[in-house]
This record gives sequence, structure tokens and C-alpha cells, in this order.
Amino acid sequence: MTMRSDQVLAFCFYMTKVPFSSLPLSAEIMQAVEEMGFEFASPIQAEAIPHILGGNDVIGQAQTGTGKTAAFGIPMIERLMGWESHVTALVLCPTRELSLQVSNELIKLAKHKKGVFVLPVYGGESIVNQIKALKKGVQIVVGTPGRIIDHLDRGSLKLNDLQMVVLDEADEMLNMGFREDIETILKNTPAEKQTVLFSATMPKAILDIANQFQTNPVLVKVTTEKLAAATIEQFCYDTTVQQKPELISAVMDTFDIKQAMVFTNMKVRADEVVEMLKELGHKAEAIHGDLSQNQRNSVLASFRKGDINIMVATDVAARGIDVPNVDAVFNFDIPYDAEYYVHRIGRTGRAGREGIAVSFITGRNDRLRLQDIERFSKQPIPKRPVPAAKDRIQTVKEKFYTKIASHTNAGDLDLFDKMITEYCQQGLSPKQVAIALLRELWPANLNPNPDMHQTHERTFEPAPRTHFRERGGDFNRGPRKEKSFGGGHYKGKDGGGAAKKSTGGGAGYKSKFGKPARSY
Repeated sequence: MTMRSDQVLAFCFYMTKVPFSSLPLSAEIMQAVEEMGFEFASPIQAEAIPHILGGNDVIGQAQTGTGKTAAFGIPMIERLMGWESHVTALVLCPTRELSLQVSNELIKLAKHKKGVFVLPVYGGESIVNQIKALKKGVQIVVGTPGRIIDHLDRGSLKLNDLQMVVLDEADEMLNMGFREDIETILKNTPAEKQTVLFSATMPKAILDIANQFQTNPVLVKVTTEKLAAATIEQFCYDTTVQQKPELISAVMDTFDIKQAMVFTNMKVRADEVVEMLKELGHKAEAIHGDLSQNQRNSVLASFRKGDINIMVATDVAARGIDVPNVDAVFNFDIPYDAEYYVHRIGRTGRAGREGIAVSFITGRNDRLRLQDIERFSKQPIPKRPVPAAKDRIQTVKEKFYTKIASHTNAGDLDLFDKMITEYCQQGLSPKQVAIALLRELWPANLNPNPDMHQTHERTFEPAPRTHFRERGGDFNRGPRKEKSFGGGHYKGKDGGGAAKKSTGGGAGYKSKFGKPARSY
């Protein structure tokens, strides 16, 4: 990238851990950090926090999962006075899920800082409730560009006293076509403010925004040899599209996986995969842009509680989703963008836990994409033989034996002993009881007679490459087309949802920016 002579570069090559206690943080922030279970700062946090605390504009370049939220959230909260009646900090995020995730983390960080209130604003939720909350007074607003402009249009959000603005995952916002919205928002903020920008990549469009809206920014760049966590075991299978659902079952049996995420490139494919997995006995649900916010929240809640064991997602819909204890990630479709691969597999192997990332290869194009991913991530993704049915059966048998053996040494078995006696008195033998119980516990997706095994046949339409990303478009795709919805007008769309008619101003309602009002 081209740097101006007055810009500062700060590259992170930390070989030793930096404790939060060594950073210039208040007792309130330190207490919150300790309660969140953090002792050491990540490289991006250790380098960015002092610069942001010092009031510098900052460009942070780091991958997802490196602790970017705390990197800007901690100094943001430290610099706030508290109990102010106006918005002093704004965070822009590409999707609803990421907005909610960021706001939740900021709320935790501000737990002991009196008078600091955080409000997430995004589409799919009542704008009336958001307006009421803004009137009560909040200091930090986290939201998607579309909904932020919607509030600016209505006058419910005023940025006259803004002291800091953060663009989180800026490259993703540009990829989704929000450049015009971002520029509109930034132009309506005070000239004297701190601007912080975080991005995984540094394309020209990001540099253009930095040159236009930042002053002498410090570039903080996390440099790592490997972009994926060392706790993630990565491998791939060469298979057919029809075999992929059963292969997911095979891997989950072999590795004793309790919860997994499956990624597809298209929304329609996600729904198809869910149906196939349900036929195989899994509790699976999809999350993608065609779902309402309430439906998304319901799926996420069920996945977190363990009511479903597989969540099938598209890349954009999964942006910002933070679910603990994901044992494995399956790339049902190989992503078109190597960066998306890193984002996908980062859902597992978190906080030092072990995880696996499995990719399914079908045809030459997939192999070429996988080679691009290996070059980008600087890690090999070895190919493994498809698990044989007899190997899966042996794995299940060994697990059964271990569980049975552990129960024989447990206490409080008198009731079960009496039940066996009663069943035998009714004409069953102990062996018949044992066989029936084992059959009841046998995985529904594993045929106990592999010689009679039949593959579930399902025809999948090939995923056309119409765009590089699900919501598509390049960084400079030009003005968006205006659509008419029964007399009202609408432009654009927000991260994760379908376009909807504005409900706040009636047909033909215009904003002070000269654009039609929008609802997200």
C-alpha cells in the first residue's frame, strides 16, 4: 500500500504475551477485562489500544477473531466521560449479527464504567424502540450503515457531538455496497473527531476512505505466519455432491462432534443441505439472508442451547456470529474468496479449544480454489480417504463400550437391575434387552449393515459464480438502482436481510439527504 510521509506504521510481531495490567487502563476497565477472563492482550490490542487512547486516528489490519472489538472498545470506553446526554461514539458494522455481537462486548467492557450506555441499531428490529432508547440518552451507538442513515433521516440520531467513529470490518462493508452510505455518514460528523478503521484487507477503496476522512493515521498491522489457529485441524475429502451430507455424518461420528457449522455459497443450497441432514437424523437449521431477524435469533438461540447440532449458513449471514463450543466447520461448498475460508474455520478452535475444519472437493474448480486458499492461509490442507462404513461402525462400538463400562461402576443401579429382572419375568432374555437398547441408541444416520448401505440420492444444482460474494459486487459498483414499492421509493439493502419498504414516512417520504427513507 502507498503510505504518506506523515503516516506511522506499527507492525505487530509479538513473540511474548502482553498482560492487560501493563497497559494504561483504569481500574474499572481492568475489572471488566478480568471478569471476561482475559489476562493477556492480543497483538492487535497491545498495539492499537495505546494509539487510540492517545487520540490518534488508526487503521488496524487484522483477521477476524484477533480481538479487534476490544482493541477499539477499551480505549473508546476509557475516553468517554459518562452520563453525557448525546452520542459521543459511533461504530459501523456490515451486518446485524456483528452489530449485536460488538454491542454486547462493549456492554461487558463498560460494565463498571458509570454512565456509559450502548445501543445496537440494525434492521429487522423495531425502529420505534430504538428511537425511544436514543431519546433516553446513549453514549455509544453500534449499527449497520442503512439503519444509521434511517435514524439520521428521521432526526432521531444526531452526530453533532461525536468524538469517535469506528468502521469495523470496513472491507466487508465496501464489498456489500455500503461505500456511498459510509461516506454520507462520515460527511455528517464533526471535522474534529477520532476516526478508527479496522479491516482484514487493504484494497484501494479502503485507502481512499482513509485519505479522505482520517488525519495522519497510524497503521497497526498484525503479521502472522499462519492465519488459522494452530488448534484447528484442517483436511479435505474428494467426493461427489450427493455424498456430502452422509460424509458430514461420517466425520461427526468418527470425531465425536457434538456441534458443527456447515457453510454453503448460496441460500438455496443451505436449505437443501438442511433437509438432507434432517433425513439423516440430524437436528439442523439454516441461517441466511431470507430469514427475518426473529427467525435468525431463534436459530442462533437453539444452536447455542444445543437444541440443534448443525447450523447451515451462508458467509454473509454468519458474519458476526459468535457461538462457543463449535467442534467442527464443514465447507460444503468451497468459498470463492480465500478470506472467507479463514473467516469460516475461525468459528471453531476458539479460546485454545481444539476444532476441525473439513472441506469437500468436487471437480477441478474446487481443487484450484483450495490451492488458492492454501497459498493465502500459508497452510497445507491435506486430503484424506473417505471414512469407510466399517470404520464408522467400529468407532461407534468403541464409544458404546466405553460408556457402558463407565456406567457399570456407577452407583444407584438398583432400579435398573430390578427393571431387567421384570423384563426377564415377562419373557425377555437379558441379551434381548441389551440388543434392543443398543439398537435404540444406534445413530440413525449409520446403517448397522454396511453391505446393504444405500446412499441418499439428491440432485443439487451447481452453484453459478455470478458474484465473488453472496451479496456480490465490487468496491465501486456505482449507484444502486431505485425500486418502487407501491408509491414509496427504496434504495439499497442492508447486511443480511431482504429489501423492505420504508414504514416510517409514508409514500414518497424524502430524507434531508435527498434520498428516499429506508427501513432495514
